[in-house]
Amino acid sequence: MQLTLVRHGEASPAINGNDTQRPLTQRGHQQAEQTGQFLKDVIQPEIFIVSPLLRAQETLAHIKAHFYGIPVLICDKIKPDDDAKDAIEWLSKLPYESIAVVCHMNVVAHIAEQLTHENFNPFALAEARIYDQAVIANGLSTQKNRFTPTI
Repeated sequence: MQLTLVRHGEASPAINGNDTQRPLTQRGHQQAEQTGQFLKDVIQPEIFIVSPLLRAQETLAHIKAHFYGIPVLICDKIKPDDDAKDAIEWLSKLPYESIAVVCHMNVVAHIAEQLTHENFNPFALAEARIYDQAVIANGLSTQKNRFTPTI
């Protein structure tokens, strides 16, 4: 089974404390496009899972443009302050062999930490990491590939 974890690209600051509607900056769009260009040749997702927050949605739009007909499922368990344990439990119940997730720091790095039992390692903006595992569960994943945009 393959799991791809992606952090969103660079986003504008919150306006009036509203974190949910922060759009990507021009640089963030470029980062997301670079990540999409990389992923199109290395993964074949059966489903995209995305946070409900705008910056993750906009990042996914760039990635999804390289994949035809792949469904998208919005998950409210992968927002910045969500518990990685809950996210992993939710992801583990999905009936797919190849899943791509677009979400946020800190939850994305905590998911990776728990899946691999490696030290906490923050994701760069629009960074993608690809993992292999028999099932999505603590300590059973091995990182196989990663990409960080150069912009």
